Amino acid sequence: MSKRGRSGSSGAKFWISLGLPVGAVINCADNTGAKNLYIISVKGIKGRLNRLPAAGVGDMVMATVKKGKPELRKKSYRRNDGVFLYFEDNAGVIVNNKGEMKGSAITGPVAKECADLWPRTASNAGSIA
Repeated sequence: MSKRGRSGSSGAKFWISLGLPVGAVINCADNTGAKNLYIISVKGIKGRLNRLPAAGVGDMVMATVKKGKPELRKKSYRRNDGVFLYFEDNAGVIVNNKGEMKGSAITGPVAKECADLWPRTASNAGSIA
């Protein structure tokens, strides 16, 4: 995927297992007032017949704000140094088309892979794991 297609991110994206398909509900980790986000599509995915597009750590998705508490699953992924990592819950932040955050703070940790891809989001993070 070219830099042009990632709209606002910088850095190299390595292959990470995709744990959030279209239709997944994730928590909103910023302070915009949204509680849950419903994933509609994944940016930069062209697709294959009968395969749901899925997002991984650091991917930009289009989502709508939903209410209600979903049953969330935690997807572990492997870093290049061999460490398997997963977080307490699946979460995301709301950004505009340029990759700038709409909110001003992030609750909870941010993955190192996301911090490398999205430096503006990393500057608002409380901790980077």
